[in-house]
Amino acid sequence: MMQDRAGRTFIRAAMQAPYLGRAEEHELALRWKEKADRQAMHRIALAHMRLVVAMAAKFRHFGLPIGDLVQEGHVGLLEAAARFEPEREVRFSTYATWWIRAAMQDYILRNWSIVRGGTSSAQKALFFNLRRLRARLASGAGPLTSEALYRHVSIKLGVPEADVARMDSRLSAPDSSLNVPLAEEGSEERQDFLVDEEPLPDEIAGEAIDVERRSIWLHAALSSLNERELHIIERRRLTDEGATLEELGTALGISKERVRQIEARAMEKLKAALVEQNPEFLKAA
Repeated sequence: MMQDRAGRTFIRAAMQAPYLGRAEEHELALRWKEKADRQAMHRIALAHMRLVVAMAAKFRHFGLPIGDLVQEGHVGLLEAAARFEPEREVRFSTYATWWIRAAMQDYILRNWSIVRGGTSSAQKALFFNLRRLRARLASGAGPLTSEALYRHVSIKLGVPEADVARMDSRLSAPDSSLNVPLAEEGSEERQDFLVDEEPLPDEIAGEAIDVERRSIWLHAALSSLNERELHIIERRRLTDEGATLEELGTALGISKERVRQIEARAMEKLKAALVEQNPEFLKAA
């Protein structure tokens, strides 16, 4: 309540601030630019606070506190005052309008929904113009289908129709809390049904550690094989597309049955080496 009262007092004071003539505005701007006279800059800003209030009123339909919009617009106004170049012979109000609007629009995009909207210039244009274009089209010859509306807005603003549809969906539906009970009686909430099937972070970390540990064990155990056994195991077990017994038999000049026997013996040697070198292998397997 106290904050609302302070906001109304601030707005009332802003609307009562004296106007600046063109010559006085130019002189104050020169004092700020050439002498860094902060008092001059703040006089310019104070005289244009009514511009901030008027701009905030235009954005009131987004449901955000008017006082917060005025505060954000004030930030934009001060930024404009700090950057204003009097030698360009442009009235400060014309220059400051862009900065005030940009500050308020950024604030609305950050706070209008818990779902963050796009920040590109095209997405901003879509967010702030979709309702206006919809209302204008609705007042025409007759009602439009959603497809026709999306197509018209897409052409008008230069954004994909899919982006228009997504933004329309966001603007049409309010945010829903995940902590809202699904029924009047009961403790089940929306979030209870959003189950992530992926492993938990500690499970992922544990699996990564296990994989690395087993890789070290296997590398050490492979040293127990002779050259031909190692070649067969590598070709049969350690490649993405394992070679067939027949392929290896042809390459080594032996029968495929002999290759199978060597492979079986090599696997037994590997298991024995793993158990001997790492007693915990059987628990981890």
